[in-house]
Amino acid sequence: MADDRKQIGLIGLGAFGRFAAGHLAPHFEILGHDPQALPVEGISHVSLREAASCPVIVLAVPVQALAQTCRDIASRLPEGALVLDVASVKVEPMRAMREALPAHVRIIGTHPLFGPQSAATGLAGQSIVLCPDAGVDAAPVAALCERLGLDVHLSDPDTHDRAMANVQALTHLVSRVIAELDISPPPYTTKSYDLLRQATDLVRNDSDELFQAIEQLNPYAASLRKRFFEAARAFDGRLDAGSGAGSGE
Repeated sequence: MADDRKQIGLIGLGAFGRFAAGHLAPHFEILGHDPQALPVEGISHVSLREAASCPVIVLAVPVQALAQTCRDIASRLPEGALVLDVASVKVEPMRAMREALPAHVRIIGTHPLFGPQSAATGLAGQSIVLCPDAGVDAAPVAALCERLGLDVHLSDPDTHDRAMANVQALTHLVSRVIAELDISPPPYTTKSYDLLRQATDLVRNDSDELFQAIEQLNPYAASLRKRFFEAARAFDGRLDAGSGAGSGE
């Protein structure tokens, strides 16, 4: 019996692509493309041409590969196709998609504010940001996200990246620094330590490409990172001078 569900072309089957496929497969026929990926249960593995011929295409590739991927699929996209990315930054991906994709397609930048680790128990209550291109109706995508249990936030790319410099670039930076310390598990802890460790564990296995995208491709991350290290050096100097704060959790 033929599958009469709407087709989605999913290009990129890394950690997030595979995670997304698992949640989308019950609702859509997924045509996945990634020459580097192992088979994913419940989806069809197809050529790039076949994946790009779907009415909806999700680009789950690293931000660093997004522009080239767009150029590779540009001539294969059907009239009126909807193209979405899932990058953690939005200004640069939206610019790349607008430049490389034909005018007859619709573009919505998306940022799922979760991943395989943070949403391991399900999507309900997780958040996603939608940044539709000018004139593109995001309502159908928002409705699908809400059906999946997600909280939907509409934004423009610049506002998104300004917010994510604080929300994501800073927290990932702190968590990566803590992970680099490679602290042995202590015999007893405080609640604040447990929360910090939990945050560190959530990003510990993220790819270097994802971390670099969050820190280097967000136009507002560098200034915040500079302020953070200046504040850290100032605290270090005050502690060396003997004027640090008193003890406590």
